[in-house]
Amino acid sequence: MVKIRLKRMGKKGAPTYRIIVADARSPRDGRFIEEIGFYDPTRDPSVIKVEEEKAKTWLQTGAQPTETVKKLLKIAGVL
Repeated sequence: MVKIRLKRMGKKGAPTYRIIVADARSPRDGRFIEEIGFYDPTRDPSVIKVEEEKAKTWLQTGAQPTETVKKLLKIAGVL
């Protein structure tokens, strides 16, 4: 099963996230198939960048987004 989820980056106390497509069995910050976006919650307002074409392609092929990623995709206008 393929999931669209967040990969944590940045230093302690200042996280940034990459939106990635990965196998559901791989660890949170481990191997991934493709990177499709970026999320920075520390800025005001939060920065959300998503490559819409890639995201839509993965959603059509059956990749399941996590709850957090689903919210971010709605804000970005992909869903």
